[in-house]
Amino acid sequence: MAEKGKGYKSVIIKVKRYDPGKGFYDSEYNVKISRYSTVLDALLSIIEKQDPTLAVRYSCRMGICGSCGMIINGVPRLACETNIMGLGVDKIYVEPMYNLKIVRDLVVDASDFFKKHRSVKPYLIRKDEEEQFRAAEEYRQTPEQLENFLPFAYCIKCGLCVAACPVVAEKPGFLGPQALAQAYRWYADSRDQGGISRLELVDSFDGVWSCEFAGSCSRVCPKGVDPAFAIQILKTEIFKKKLIKR
Repeated sequence: MAEKGKGYKSVIIKVKRYDPGKGFYDSEYNVKISRYSTVLDALLSIIEKQDPTLAVRYSCRMGICGSCGMIINGVPRLACETNIMGLGVDKIYVEPMYNLKIVRDLVVDASDFFKKHRSVKPYLIRKDEEEQFRAAEEYRQTPEQLENFLPFAYCIKCGLCVAACPVVAEKPGFLGPQALAQAYRWYADSRDQGGISRLELVDSFDGVWSCEFAGSCSRVCPKGVDPAFAIQILKTEIFKKKLIKR
């Protein structure tokens, strides 16, 4: 109930926890919040005032680093951007992110996530490597060329899209929406000369062809990146290149 005239209320935060030696279990906490409180604020309050054993990963607290991704009432979200009163409920269930190995409580192991990200070569590929690192001037782009990839450059690598992807849940070898969207981001960059080699990296069963276009990845992205769209464009580009070869 809200405290009259003070703008505060109490909510129940239920956390799905994991202890390597104990397994999964739930813990419930009663937390006092204001209209500005986020889920991360509530979790940090729990650690400070009620249970210092609760494990949570976070850093910037302003939606930039992507560290505090978790499942909040069944939806992958950033805890630092999720306003509790905005959820419109008095009981919140928080879980560790799906499709990623759990280290402890709400902390997951992102090693495989970043391995897949690195596998698509998320950087400029130039034919002349020496020129790339000793360029006499910047590589010029028109506003139109910039717009081709800019919407996909806002990815903060939070992993929410991977947590939401039903294909990743079924096929752990699938590169996933984040890595594939970044493959397109660099393929579409006019400064990049990776060309065909970039498409070959994702032209596989574990690449674009496992995507079933569920669209859940795009719905949960906190930065408005559209991985599902990027993957479909990659499929189109692969088809076009193969048709040209014929």
